[in-house]
Amino acid sequence: MTGNCYCDSGLSFDDCCGPYLDESRQPPSPVALMRSRYSAFVTGNADYLLNTWESSFRPKTLTIDPEQRWIGLKVLDHGEHEPGKSGWVHFIARYKIGGKAHRMEERSLFSAHAGRWYYQQPEPNQED
Repeated sequence: MTGNCYCDSGLSFDDCCGPYLDESRQPPSPVALMRSRYSAFVTGNADYLLNTWESSFRPKTLTIDPEQRWIGLKVLDHGEHEPGKSGWVHFIARYKIGGKAHRMEERSLFSAHAGRWYYQQPEPNQED
């Protein structure tokens, strides 16, 4: 694919998420994995989403709604709790279903095993 990457990084797809989605490279950080997972939702790549989901949190199956059209990603903040082992990404993803706009805001948790990053789950709400 030529043109900007789906994840709104400002890079081309081939220089951003493309090598992760075709599994010729592994995302080097939680934010790179999050961006590639967004691109996988846009392209309907459920296998990539399942393969990058930590096994203890991964659903048995994943169905991507063909009516859901992803229209934008904004990464608000990101970091690593323990460098190379665990991290997080706070983002807003926008999409449309049946012409109606929606937004999803999440702070996602990630972990690394054998040098490979995996999505875990949204950070649980913490009450003070």
